[in-house]
Amino acid sequence: MSSVKQKKISVLTLAMGGVMAALVCLATLVFKLPVPVTQGYIHLGDALVLVSAAVLGPTGIAAAAVGSMLADLLGGYFTYLIPTFLIKGLVALVAYLGLGKQHPFWMQLLVLMAAEAVMVLGYFLAECLLYGAAAAAGAVLPNVVQGIGGVVFGALLIPVFRRIVAGLKGR
Repeated sequence: MSSVKQKKISVLTLAMGGVMAALVCLATLVFKLPVPVTQGYIHLGDALVLVSAAVLGPTGIAAAAVGSMLADLLGGYFTYLIPTFLIKGLVALVAYLGLGKQHPFWMQLLVLMAAEAVMVLGYFLAECLLYGAAAAAGAVLPNVVQGIGGVVFGALLIPVFRRIVAGLKGR
């Protein structure tokens, strides 16, 4: 018999993960600007990816990856399903690892910027494979703009969502 301890996920944590995945998906699909170079778009989903990781931890990482992938599925971006799942999962992981302890606000911003740098690099590499280096290079600036938006809105929303989650757990 194995001596590995299994950690149970509470129903509340699972429900919050599902809600966060839906919010990531909605923020990605609803608030977007088209980018003709790759037929993609700039969106606010990254802010919720960062929020998800910061407030829900490992459950939030899964929610961020699944919610982002669902947005690609519903938006018809089938080529990006696996890259998005992996890239947004890594973005959320970097945010989670960096925000695990209380840091001054400027350090939190650095962590969020590092997480979004993973997004820019990840999509650059994926688009190099899909479209070639020239097209991938053309998508870097829009991805940087998306990343900056994610950092700004994520930094503003993280404290709000932390209070909401703390209130839910306190019930």
